[in-house]
Amino acid sequence: MNFQETLYLLPGILLGLTVHEFCHAFCAFKLGDSTARDQGRLTLNPLKHIDIVGFIFIIIAGFGWAKPVQFDPRQLKNYRRDKALIAAAGPLSNLALGIILIFIVRMMMPRFLEEENIGVFTESLFHVIFYAASINFGLFIFNLLPIPPLDGSHIVFSGLNLNPETEERIRRIGMPLLILIIIVQNYTNITIIPIGRMISAIVKFFLSV
Repeated sequence: MNFQETLYLLPGILLGLTVHEFCHAFCAFKLGDSTARDQGRLTLNPLKHIDIVGFIFIIIAGFGWAKPVQFDPRQLKNYRRDKALIAAAGPLSNLALGIILIFIVRMMMPRFLEEENIGVFTESLFHVIFYAASINFGLFIFNLLPIPPLDGSHIVFSGLNLNPETEERIRRIGMPLLILIIIVQNYTNITIIPIGRMISAIVKFFLSV
């Protein structure tokens, strides 16, 4: 990845992570838990959500994280259901944002493809929005994987109603497993989770409907 591509990626990463964590916080607040609001997370200010190390890892390794939104189970009326809803709010927000952005790309495409000299700013804006859409689709897919500590695992755990000891054992192997998958996919020709192909399929679908 060159410097220009990195610049194209940065706005989409910031936007995707910020909206993702904000929606976790907003959902928890609407379900009766004020923990995230009290911690200053009920905001679209990226500085409140971005973990600098996780942000750097996303750029260099394609895998990273933001500051996790905390919630207090005691303030939730239905813990299993509400935990799943809070977990799902983040990935679903990325899906919605990705759809909005890809339709903006679709509206820009005729001008981008037909005009020979569209200008540096317009061309750069097109690439930024396209990358942002792809990143948000990627965040949607990646975070729904049922591997701890990703959101998908919280949704699955809520549905299975596992005992705390079993959940903890699964959580302990989740992060090492996730890191192993990322390393294998980045440094070998083995594809374990075809996220890239899934992103391409989603983008092509929304550009063609």
